[in-house]
Amino acid sequence: MLLNQGDSEDKAAQLEFRGQRIWSAAIDDLMSKGMRNANQALLSGCSAGGLASILHCDEFRYLFPRTTKVKCLSDAGLFLDAVDVSGGRTLRNFFGGVVGLQCFFPENLIANVKTPLFILNAAYDSWQVQASLAPPSADPAGYWRDCKMDHARCSSSQIQFLQGFRNHMLNAIRGFSMSRQNGLFINSCFAHCQTERQDTWFSDNSPLIGNKGIALAVGDWYFNRAGIRAIDCPYPCDKTCHNLVFK
Repeated sequence: MLLNQGDSEDKAAQLEFRGQRIWSAAIDDLMSKGMRNANQALLSGCSAGGLASILHCDEFRYLFPRTTKVKCLSDAGLFLDAVDVSGGRTLRNFFGGVVGLQCFFPENLIANVKTPLFILNAAYDSWQVQASLAPPSADPAGYWRDCKMDHARCSSSQIQFLQGFRNHMLNAIRGFSMSRQNGLFINSCFAHCQTERQDTWFSDNSPLIGNKGIALAVGDWYFNRAGIRAIDCPYPCDKTCHNLVFK
């Protein structure tokens, strides 16, 4: 996630943690190639990159003079400290082997980001459904297998559980949404990384909230044409979704 500043490593797993150094080297290279002269800048990323966009947003802002318009876009980076289907917390436990300060969730950070930030996220984030809410470790009997692969195969009780996840997400962004400089697009889709696909980002049938697609919403926010705080009604009301189905 391009955050770790130390030189720690896990020799058994052959992993080295140099995230902050990689980020700094990449940014230094871009600045030397002309980015320092930009009039407008947008830091964006999806999934882990979306989380990194939140974590580095203010740092990115400070690279430029005050006259430069600098904003950040996080797509599918709002990873929640959610309760899984077994009653545990898979993502929280995943970080159990690292230093406590390295375990973080964006829901605890977003209200403190000073730079204008746009959060784009599916309310039923397909990655989080599979890897956080109903991973094999939390569902050893496979009761959730069909549902997490295709939402159309979810039972009513499973949908009710997923509605609870959506409610958690809406509660997590409540304070963040109070700032007029921030933007939101939370659609009730089973999707992940909607800026990376042309059909979801900007096409004739892209997902909509209130007749406005994702690219237009982000553009209106970035260029100060309109305030954007688009929050969809609960599933299954949105018929414009490009829901992911896994085989």
